[in-house]
Amino acid sequence: MPGTGSGTGNPARRTAVAAATTSAVVLLTALTGCSADDTAASANPRSTALTGKNARTATDPVPRGSGSRTASDFNGDGAPDLVLDDLAHDGLGDDAGIAIVYGKKGHGLTPGVRQLLSPAKYAAPTKGQTPAAFASEASCDLNADGFTDLVVSTDPPYDGQGQPPVPLQILFGSPGGIAGKGVKVAIPARARLGNDWPDQPVCGDFDGDGKADLVVHASNDSLSFLPGPFTRSGAPRGTARLVPSSGNVPAGPAADVDGDGTDDVLVRAHGGTARATVALGGPTGPQTAGTTYPAGTDVAFGRFGSAVMTGDGIVLKNGRTLAVPGTTLDTGDLDGDGRTDLIASGDGKIRLVAGGTRVLKGSPGGGRVIAVADYDGDGRDDLVVQRTSGSDSAKDSVVVLTGERTASLLAAKPRPAFSTAEFTADVAP
Repeated sequence: MPGTGSGTGNPARRTAVAAATTSAVVLLTALTGCSADDTAASANPRSTALTGKNARTATDPVPRGSGSRTASDFNGDGAPDLVLDDLAHDGLGDDAGIAIVYGKKGHGLTPGVRQLLSPAKYAAPTKGQTPAAFASEASCDLNADGFTDLVVSTDPPYDGQGQPPVPLQILFGSPGGIAGKGVKVAIPARARLGNDWPDQPVCGDFDGDGKADLVVHASNDSLSFLPGPFTRSGAPRGTARLVPSSGNVPAGPAADVDGDGTDDVLVRAHGGTARATVALGGPTGPQTAGTTYPAGTDVAFGRFGSAVMTGDGIVLKNGRTLAVPGTTLDTGDLDGDGRTDLIASGDGKIRLVAGGTRVLKGSPGGGRVIAVADYDGDGRDDLVVQRTSGSDSAKDSVVVLTGERTASLLAAKPRPAFSTAEFTADVAP
């Protein structure tokens, strides 16, 4: 996963949009780069082939849904969908766009049912200029209509004078999936501070009203709180305000860490290896500073408590250190036992920690974990892993490693499910 920054450079960043699990309370922030050269690392787990046909030039229509409360469900049919940012392509410039692979309830992801969101077709222009960069940042139902919306980061033109334009746009979900061009996120002047790019959006219900809000990076140890629901023009309906914090890099997904009914957000002092503090939600949004965590590259929360990825391994809340290498942490309930499992990656291999406390021997192989969710509806979370071919941007494979009620947590023997090159092959350079 890519690193987060302070918001002072190019605002378009590649971040994985992880689906929220239903079995554990999870707060995760990915803060450093992951190795992309992973094709040689593969051991013994297996993935299930994604259902549907692996269409190479044509796609099936997106099934029409009626709305749901499922995370990452852009067409509202009750099945989680997958967002893919780094697409294998050749001759499509620096950014081929964003792909969404739609799921089928009770069956899993269907790569033949997909959308390719190119900036030319889906991004709103700024001063007549179409963004060259188009990166997914967060997903939630911002306008409360039952269809997940996608928040993306762009690179609007800026002359370096005064406050830069807001780089964030919302692509709204609908019964047929993502529909229409993006709209720019409106951040009122009272909720902006300084001349940093207002980026790093995190979704959550930070004020406990049942509606999705956004927290966005501001400047000088401040955050912008944008209470939902949002209008179709991209503006928050509630009173937006600045929130003082102990850092300026918010990271998600958010979760209710202290159990008070409002979501909390982890805030980093800066990108890379840095300390982190939880900003606790409340009736007026995030405000109170919670626990501060030691310097590390990633922090995750689950039923095991908290985990910090440091240079020595994973440091748990009780002070115990697990000798697990890596730079990033994901969480999920892979065997459906109600306990949160840790997934460590970032050094070319993926390693599992059962229940967040017991390190499993071996590795499920290599690659970059891009999502954790129960795609096939069996009550166990699955890992979606993308593997690339070294420096060849035109080759990759995406596999789903299914959760299983065994000691290994995952079913055995991997096999590629599809390549994102299939998604871009029929797009003219």
